Amino acid sequence: MALAHTILVVLLEEPNSGYGISKRFEENVGCFWQASQQQIYRELGKMDRHGWISPTVIPQEGKPDKKVYAVTDTGRQEVLKWCMEPTTPTPIREDLLVQILAAPYLDRQIVITEIQRRRAIHQQILDHYHDRDRWFRDQPNLSPQDRCRYFTLKRGISYEESWVDWCSNMLDILQDPNFLEGELQT
Repeated sequence: MALAHTILVVLLEEPNSGYGISKRFEENVGCFWQASQQQIYRELGKMDRHGWISPTVIPQEGKPDKKVYAVTDTGRQEVLKWCMEPTTPTPIREDLLVQILAAPYLDRQIVITEIQRRRAIHQQILDHYHDRDRWFRDQPNLSPQDRCRYFTLKRGISYEESWVDWCSNMLDILQDPNFLEGELQT
């Protein structure tokens, strides 16, 4: 998936500025796609050159003019073309798993400390997602867009829950004094 396609889908919901797009990433897309403001602005320039978006300049007093971007017909066709392509699972590249492989050769406390840190990070993200989940569940009638946002949030919740569970299991295993000997415990 290209960042451009994610931005196009965000802009299909409503035209927005580069800053507004980055806020949407934080609020709605962050559980499955990360991008910095710099990446977003760089990509907006490319998308404009491709004719996928069209900026409207809004003058502002005391500040630089604001550009609000909207998806063009060409951009809509690009989203359609992209959505018709089969997806492939994203390969895992996870430093923590390499550290687990190194655990037998290190002081276990080094890896235990890192897993505790990571579990806390994933728990914090999970708590934030649960707060957003409550908002969705409290709404009497969700729009199709909000239902789709909710389903992506549910996937983010599952992802973070699996990390918290895995970290907890690894801590139990690594804190066992016999973790290098005997039966494999899962």
